[in-house]
Amino acid sequence: MKPILEVKNVVKQYGDYTALNSVSLSVPQGSIYGLLGPNGAGKTSLIRIINQITMPDGGEVLLDGEKLGSQHIKQIGYMPEERGLYKSMKVGEQALYLAQLKGLTKKEAKEQLDYWFNKLDIQGWWDKKIQELSKGMAQKIQFVVTVLHQPKLLILDEPFSGFDPVNANLIKDEIMELRDKGTTIIFSTHRMESVEDMCDHIALIHQSNKLIEGPLNEVKKQYRTNTFEVGIAPTNFQHLLADISTKYQTTQANFKTLDDELKLQVALPQGTPPRELLSYLMDKGDVTYFVEKIPSVNDIFIETVSKKN
Repeated sequence: MKPILEVKNVVKQYGDYTALNSVSLSVPQGSIYGLLGPNGAGKTSLIRIINQITMPDGGEVLLDGEKLGSQHIKQIGYMPEERGLYKSMKVGEQALYLAQLKGLTKKEAKEQLDYWFNKLDIQGWWDKKIQELSKGMAQKIQFVVTVLHQPKLLILDEPFSGFDPVNANLIKDEIMELRDKGTTIIFSTHRMESVEDMCDHIALIHQSNKLIEGPLNEVKKQYRTNTFEVGIAPTNFQHLLADISTKYQTTQANFKTLDDELKLQVALPQGTPPRELLSYLMDKGDVTYFVEKIPSVNDIFIETVSKKN
């Protein structure tokens, strides 16, 4: 898949502190790309460089094959974690102003705002001041002014902060629809369940260095352990426990089911096919649950960061 954004050996230093240590990333066009890392990892420094708020001390950034420059500002939408709306300014007046800064004419801006205000059912907010809105309502306005100029690259930093579950799901659907229409989205968050649900690709930055990058499924394959969670109603409880421990590495499992069966986590030796375990269990009783324990993004995040600390 063609990359829309390429970060090549980017270095950023603040005095003696290195925020980014020769970081390289490739963001595929039309993807949702999860940019992950603990606080202080370097994510914000990288986002600021992509937005040309600061400049790198080394390396380069390419957008659509061209070296990033001032001409690209109108092709990028950025929703920062710390929102930047003017609290005493009216919503409609402010949105029109920000849209025109991104290159839209007043007529184009009004058309886009009418579209988004109708779509999000916020038509009545036009003459309200930001300070009169709840945090979640202000978040909706921030989202609208970020996307209304139809950027080819959209950078969202903790986009669900301040939203209740209903509105978080509404904005999630809008993000997914933008992706489906061709927008590339860089998604920076600490909410790993959102990464699982939305991201096609991920990168993990820690202590100024990139540690992981790739399609989410491929990254998960690298961390899989050939471990299965099984539920079984054995014909002989004690005999199964004694016998299975001689064949496989097992621990007690805690997954939820409707039945009161024996629940185990079973690690298979590398190269052992899952059907061998399933066949063995079926000889011992009624198998009610058999699922590979696929590592979550949260598991991968914790394991990778812990190894480097």
